[in-house]
Amino acid sequence: MKTISLIKKSVATTVIAVSLALPVQAADEVNVAFFLEWATPNQIAKVEETYDDSMGVPVNWTNFDAGTQMTEAMLAGDIDISYSQGLAPFINAVNANAPIKLIGIAVQYPANDCVVRNGAGIDKSNATELEGKAVAVPLATMADYSFRMMMRALNVDVSEIRVIDQVPADAAVSLADGAVTMACGFGADSMAKMYEVGEPLMNDADKKEAGIISFDVVSVTEKFAQENPDLVRTFMEVTEDANKEFARDQSKIDVIAKDAGLSVEATRNQMATFYFPSNKEQLEKYFNKGGLADVAIEVVGGAFATKDNPALSDYSVVIDTSFLK
Repeated sequence: MKTISLIKKSVATTVIAVSLALPVQAADEVNVAFFLEWATPNQIAKVEETYDDSMGVPVNWTNFDAGTQMTEAMLAGDIDISYSQGLAPFINAVNANAPIKLIGIAVQYPANDCVVRNGAGIDKSNATELEGKAVAVPLATMADYSFRMMMRALNVDVSEIRVIDQVPADAAVSLADGAVTMACGFGADSMAKMYEVGEPLMNDADKKEAGIISFDVVSVTEKFAQENPDLVRTFMEVTEDANKEFARDQSKIDVIAKDAGLSVEATRNQMATFYFPSNKEQLEKYFNKGGLADVAIEVVGGAFATKDNPALSDYSVVIDTSFLK
């Protein structure tokens, strides 16, 4: 009986050892979130299925209207990776303890515009007159961050503004109809419609002087990253390769335009304002102590903190730069 017991113990120990040694089963597909009207070089790799070929599994892409929707889809288990999610919706999510991680920068760009309707008689010199007026803003997005920072820079009391939560496409309609005095947003077509009926409250130079910078991130659910590190790393490698190739040769910009739902001209104009930092740059200039991302994350974290979802004492716990190495 003692021998049998020892054999059972040995077998059990072997099974446990083998189980621990076996790698976690990789996903048989990857679900990625992205934006329309937001032209990025990796859309060439998306269309040509370079991601699928390199990762060895089907990559399914779903477009969203806002980064907040991306978070909801990630929490629901429908999305594994969000490409170009705004920093603000990411921060809002982790402030609320969402199990997602920031793994890289997708694109840096001038802070989103807030457009004042023609005839309103309001510009940056008398922006306080926005108090008491209706303003359309996609809440908890980078456009919301830009709006808040502009109001702070121009000494406008946000609590005195009637803020209406609208995605950019709807905000453009509200601005044109006169339902709101100002609308803030993103996306080439939506912003073009706003510019047809109004003027930006602050230009890019004004925003830069006020220290308002923006960038979108690549985020991933903690579960997916833990179970599929090789897939995540390959996703980032393909993305960087696509950025480098586009910097060298823009002959396929029509592919990007079609996938983004934009004209080639609109795509070219939008991408002229975008900057896609390399993995090396991100490690050396963004995520280093005092770097662009390091500073911005703290600022955005505080700007969107609430009593129920306070800013984290240390945002490094929701950042994983290992996939950039």
